[in-house]
Amino acid sequence: MTDKPGAPATLRNREPILEVLRIEMANCQSVLEIGSGTGQHAVFFGRELPWLSWQTSDRLENHDGINAWIAEASLPNVRRPLDLDVELVDSVPGEYCGVFSANTAHIMSFDAVICMFQLVGNALSADGLFCLYGPFNLNNDFTSESNRQFDASLKTRDPRMGIRDLAEIRVLASENDLVTEKTYAMPANNMLIVWKKTSTKRVKK
Repeated sequence: MTDKPGAPATLRNREPILEVLRIEMANCQSVLEIGSGTGQHAVFFGRELPWLSWQTSDRLENHDGINAWIAEASLPNVRRPLDLDVELVDSVPGEYCGVFSANTAHIMSFDAVICMFQLVGNALSADGLFCLYGPFNLNNDFTSESNRQFDASLKTRDPRMGIRDLAEIRVLASENDLVTEKTYAMPANNMLIVWKKTSTKRVKK
């Protein structure tokens, strides 16, 4: 059996995220997680939110680890991962009333972030919610010195990475029929932003 991967940040942030998802996903039945990573969030939220059908997804190289967590948890509501690279596909089978993604926007290129929002816009049903967790800049500035240092470390790994400004993220949301519902302040200088899919799909030119 594949050893289960572990991300220490998941253990630190899962409880605060859960508090938000309990509220925001109370009337939802199906969630697509974009970038399931280790799979730890999926099994934790799947156990704590049993009314949700939780569809994991990630690039193929992360599937073994995700499947190891899913196999151990043996939860009927957590699905094995879809092979999903947001830069390669703009839709997924089915339709979801919720999409969740954590700590993805700052490790993607900005082009990939654009693709992620296009995918979310296509995957969500009318009035569905997109919950995006991670660090964000406000008014083109860092919200803390630790975020400034984190951004610099990301750029040493790949200059395309970096903490995104919330204003430009909201532009992408608007372009894909998503309107901001709530912004939650989270521990360690993170935020959880909730968007709602508008009922009427705009005709794209």
